[in-house]
Amino acid sequence: MMPLSSDIPVLRRWRPWLGAVIGAEICWFALLRPRITGELGTLLMLALLPLAVIGYVYLMAAVSVYLAEREWDYRLRQVIVVMLGLSVGCFVFALLWLAKVHFEGQLG
Repeated sequence: MMPLSSDIPVLRRWRPWLGAVIGAEICWFALLRPRITGELGTLLMLALLPLAVIGYVYLMAAVSVYLAEREWDYRLRQVIVVMLGLSVGCFVFALLWLAKVHFEGQLG
């Protein structure tokens, strides 16, 4: 019989995370709309920022999986996961703000 899913968990597969990195890069540059006339170092720094977001999302997903295995109250686990999700949102907002404030003059 053919199994419906593989034995390797999603957090350990590289293809979904590579797709997430490519998608994050496309969305990041679509949001910022930088001019290509900027310095190469500036564009490289802007390209590296989504990698921090993907790493943070990976960390929060791993923590969520860890919490799911604990025998804690269901509501406590829900609150913790909601707080982790809000922290990801705040992290993304902070990176957008940093990129806008720091690189706005260099990109025009």
